[in-house]
Amino acid sequence: MNKQPSKIRDRTWDFKNADTKKYTHCFHSYPAMMIPQIAGRILDEFGKDAKILFDPYCGTGTSLVEANIRGIDAIGTDINPLARLIAKVKTTTIPIEKLDFYIKQFADFILTANLSDIGSELKIPSFKNIDYWFKKETQIMLAAIKGFIDKIDDPDVQDFFKVAFSETVREASLTKNGEFKLYRMSKKQIEKFNPDVFSVMLQKLLRNKKGMSEYVSAKRGNAKAYIYDFNTVHGIPQSIIPPRSIDIVITSPPYGDSRTTVAYGQFSRLSNQWLGFEDFNEVDKRSMGGVKAKKIIKFNFEPLDSAIKDIETKDLRRALDVVAFYIDYKKSIENVSKVVKENGIVAYAVGNRKVKGVQIPNDEITREFFQRNGFEHIVTIIREIPNKRMPKRNSPSNIVGQTDSTILSEFIVILKKAVMTSASSLCNSVPKTSMITEI
Repeated sequence: MNKQPSKIRDRTWDFKNADTKKYTHCFHSYPAMMIPQIAGRILDEFGKDAKILFDPYCGTGTSLVEANIRGIDAIGTDINPLARLIAKVKTTTIPIEKLDFYIKQFADFILTANLSDIGSELKIPSFKNIDYWFKKETQIMLAAIKGFIDKIDDPDVQDFFKVAFSETVREASLTKNGEFKLYRMSKKQIEKFNPDVFSVMLQKLLRNKKGMSEYVSAKRGNAKAYIYDFNTVHGIPQSIIPPRSIDIVITSPPYGDSRTTVAYGQFSRLSNQWLGFEDFNEVDKRSMGGVKAKKIIKFNFEPLDSAIKDIETKDLRRALDVVAFYIDYKKSIENVSKVVKENGIVAYAVGNRKVKGVQIPNDEITREFFQRNGFEHIVTIIREIPNKRMPKRNSPSNIVGQTDSTILSEFIVILKKAVMTSASSLCNSVPKTSMITEI
């Protein structure tokens, strides 16, 4: 019997021309989002009999939506309050006629609002640098919208409006387009920038209503999603997820510490401040690798230890950043492993980042950490990232003009939890396609 390849390059997983904004996936931009086609295909090929899915770094809930569409209950957790809000709204069905009613009320409000009369009644938040990121007239319009939202009496509809408002905040700010870190526009750009904040908000509401209508029509049965804020690095509450209770885990974890890869907290900061989330400042600090390591340690996995050693010769501080991230990543995987059933599936979509020009084999590290916790590797699928919102280049030397490519491919690492009482072989099947290349 021929042994199946452990890694395959499969172009059918690239989804280059796929509609990634169908259903409620259209609701809100967010850095490094897993595209829904990946979560959906993993469920279809590896989770046909699954009853419950868990996403330990759920972000805005892509995998949760795809599970619910297929009639599968889902649990997600994320430390970012904005991400949790978006994930909750994307997986909460709201009757379209109810949305029509409130959206019409909002349309009437913006037609009749006299900002000069109500300006003294508006509650503009007093966070630091608000005048640096928002023009005064923009602040007034955003405050008027927030005042309208605060008066909505239906909690689900209010949250629906908050998600549209969050994206409006981002687009009405003086941040550069296409960036997920906070970079201010040039002086010349600022002079020309006069957003129609009310129109932007209304367009977001109408777009999201369409997505909700598609989601309501596609959703099977009474599947639900449950969103939490626990950090899997520190453990998974048994009262929420008992040991050996999860059928399938589908997720796209951070590829490295937030400060040097994707700054989720920084991307969300302005929205979180306008929405009044008090714990927004802790997002990047609480993320994996957020607490600095004090010394270099070995993980007893040569590819990782070798990469850390190479980075250390170039920059000790950056090597300590890498160590800190993988200390937390290893703990998180240990905790996730405990809640997966025997024969349960885990699928991690990861990227192999570069630090100081040194490639870190995140796919092999993920595989190794799970195998140490009783999992057997099924396959790693390599795909290009044509439409994932990630930086394409960075500056490993911090010298102006010197850049290097970052993450251009994604690795979907799929493993199966072994049956503890049996040494029987596990499923090693891989998707059949003529576009597969063995690596």
